[in-house]
Amino acid sequence: MRNATLKQMRALAAIVETGTVTAAAKKLNVTPPAVTMQVQQLEEHLGLPLLDRAGERFQPSAAGREVLAAVARIEQAMADCGAALDGMKGLKSGHVSVGLVSTAKYFVPNALGAFARLHPGIDIALVVGNREEMIAALRGDSIDLAIMGRPPLDIEVDKSPIGEHPHLIIAPAGHPLLGRRIKASALANASFLSREPGSGTRGLMERFFQEAGIEPRIAMEIGSNETIKQAVMAGMGLAFISAHTIAAEVADGRLAMLDVEGLPEVRQWFVVKRSAKRLTPPATALTEFLARRGPEFLPQLSPPSHATAKQSV
Repeated sequence: MRNATLKQMRALAAIVETGTVTAAAKKLNVTPPAVTMQVQQLEEHLGLPLLDRAGERFQPSAAGREVLAAVARIEQAMADCGAALDGMKGLKSGHVSVGLVSTAKYFVPNALGAFARLHPGIDIALVVGNREEMIAALRGDSIDLAIMGRPPLDIEVDKSPIGEHPHLIIAPAGHPLLGRRIKASALANASFLSREPGSGTRGLMERFFQEAGIEPRIAMEIGSNETIKQAVMAGMGLAFISAHTIAAEVADGRLAMLDVEGLPEVRQWFVVKRSAKRLTPPATALTEFLARRGPEFLPQLSPPSHATAKQSV
């Protein structure tokens, strides 16, 4: 690959993206023979076919897919370099891609809005998913930063704390266990509405009950915190959930917090990057902003009261 040129690799990528030489030439603003020549020269240099024809369109061969993966990495490196050079002129422009675990969407948009007002020339792209999806995005460098409660252990990352992230158990208003401090064992027969396996909240719930010697009864798996809240309000079960997702519903009396021994389970929010990834100045500035000012955007929630009855059940 030492003598392969970026022009040759871009010609290959354009053919695969568009499906035809003619469309690739139009995309690159060159003639079709020029595109064909670039790909032929690359194939001769590598000694392998890079394209297969499927009907009227071209698809990459196995060797072609390897070259395309290299092209993607090169284009990303060049984009990062361009952003870094722009950053040397000041934080007047640039791009940051941020991944959020779904629970973080209750406070991160407000924080990003404040950052954007300080740096209106910086574009921010958001990706929302569960913890496993965000780890995969970090590993594949499809995002610059991830905001999550539990950084991955299987890849090397740098993490900066943002603030506390409490978890607790919610119930519908009027639940018979409200107003009392209870042991986790009192919930052994309760039905729980839970996030899907792979989510950070599900893993934290399982560890909490495991330490209490209880296997919670999962009545339903639901991939959305909003749907879980609606189902709890409807009396379909209890839920172990981030306190940052329920502030509005608790404030207006639609949901209530159970006072369970050992809860809230307080973790931390982190902004995370892959250690080997070089951040652009805009991404570095956003990381520092979240670490410095992140706590002011976290929802505030008072702990459950058990003034009416002090005993544990």
